[in-house]
Amino acid sequence: MNAKAKSINFYLFLIISISFISTKTFSQNENLARYLVTAAENNPEVKASFYDYLASVEKIPQVGSLPDPELSLGFFLQPMDRLMGRQQADIRLMQMFPWFGMLRTRKDEAGKMAQANYELFQDAKNNLFFEVKNTWYQMYRLEEEIRITEENLKILQTLEQLALVRFQSAGVSSSPGNMPGSSSMGNNSQGATSASSMGNMGSGMNTGKSAGPASSGNPSSMGPLGASMGSGKSGMSDVLRIRMEIKELENRLARLNDDRIPLQAEFNQLLNRNLSEPVEIADTLTNKALFTEHMALLDSITQNNPMLKMLDAEEAAYEAQMKMARLEGKPMLGAGVNYMPFSPRTEDGMSMGGKDMVMPMVSLTIPIYRKKYDALYKEAELKQQAVKFRRENTVNQLATQWSQSIRDLEDAGRRTDLYREQTGLAEQTLNLLMTNYSSDGGGFEEVLRVQQQLLDYRLKLITAVVDQHTAVALLENLAASDGLMER
Repeated sequence: MNAKAKSINFYLFLIISISFISTKTFSQNENLARYLVTAAENNPEVKASFYDYLASVEKIPQVGSLPDPELSLGFFLQPMDRLMGRQQADIRLMQMFPWFGMLRTRKDEAGKMAQANYELFQDAKNNLFFEVKNTWYQMYRLEEEIRITEENLKILQTLEQLALVRFQSAGVSSSPGNMPGSSSMGNNSQGATSASSMGNMGSGMNTGKSAGPASSGNPSSMGPLGASMGSGKSGMSDVLRIRMEIKELENRLARLNDDRIPLQAEFNQLLNRNLSEPVEIADTLTNKALFTEHMALLDSITQNNPMLKMLDAEEAAYEAQMKMARLEGKPMLGAGVNYMPFSPRTEDGMSMGGKDMVMPMVSLTIPIYRKKYDALYKEAELKQQAVKFRRENTVNQLATQWSQSIRDLEDAGRRTDLYREQTGLAEQTLNLLMTNYSSDGGGFEEVLRVQQQLLDYRLKLITAVVDQHTAVALLENLAASDGLMER
């Protein structure tokens, strides 16, 4: 089977495997499943790993074939007189045969190395799937942060309108036309009242001690006029503080919008397409949880992880190399034929000889220099030991990643429940506080504080949901499976 045919068959296998993954992933999100298929088909790193595997497969027929036969031709410029006649040439054909089992062992070793390269391809594909999922989830989080920030900006703008209404109301109440006694100066009773009030204010001003507090700016000591002026200043400060918060959110929103470009470029680079190609994001992500036991999942990782399978294939390949080293120390057998054409020669006027000669030949190599064969065996043995230690270290690393991912998944689940509940409470509290503020102007500090808490809880909720999906994607990558989790 040539490389092109193997390439076609392998792509069929790739499509079947991706279809299996997509069947489960489509239930989660159709867009993500489609992007995974596109990435598997187009990503250059995955393609490079695939062609490395194909190249290693082509080595199997190379090492499993006999050595090329040797043909030697010799022609005499002047025929050589021999008893059988005049020899014109000497033609030899020889075929060497390795020791019994050598070709089979070589093919086995090459097949194991090809299997190791195949597992590297699988690992590259799984890592690509994780990177695509992770980047897609980060894009979802960014879009949700933009949406939440825009909604929070609307809340602040509504609060700003409430503060402006209160400030304008305070300005109207402090105008001269609304002062007591100013609307009907011709009315005697009101004029008397006004005069009495002015007299009282004048008597108060003649008292040194009482004039101090009144002039200190305390609105309550200045009567209705002072209270209205104080309320107007407070309303204006509320408006200014809200506008400060709005400016902060507008700057945050601009920065979030700027973050879209590099994330979009990173995602499209994984799919090997135009960096500005639009990306479709999910409307919402649901919670995810394990339905596999934790220890059973760890067993699945140690059995199915491509890196462990690759190391197992390498260990088997070095075992075959050790066997090959022993067989290399065996003799090689050769079988051939020697053909010598003769022409008749004349001796004493008589024609003699002229019959061609065919001579079967057998050859045998004598491997007497044993050090190199012992060194070949020792080299393969040491490499096998290195692979065993490397596999042990990889198992430890995978167990650590498994433990951290389980912790992250459970922590993200707890945070999701917490922040969903906290978000609901903060929304209720903010509605009550804004109603209270719109009616009597009280609790402005609490309104701003709860509004900031609501924004923080909503952002943390989105982060927790995304962290859940990221932890699930990492566990699926470790176990080389897409069906370990569902909700």
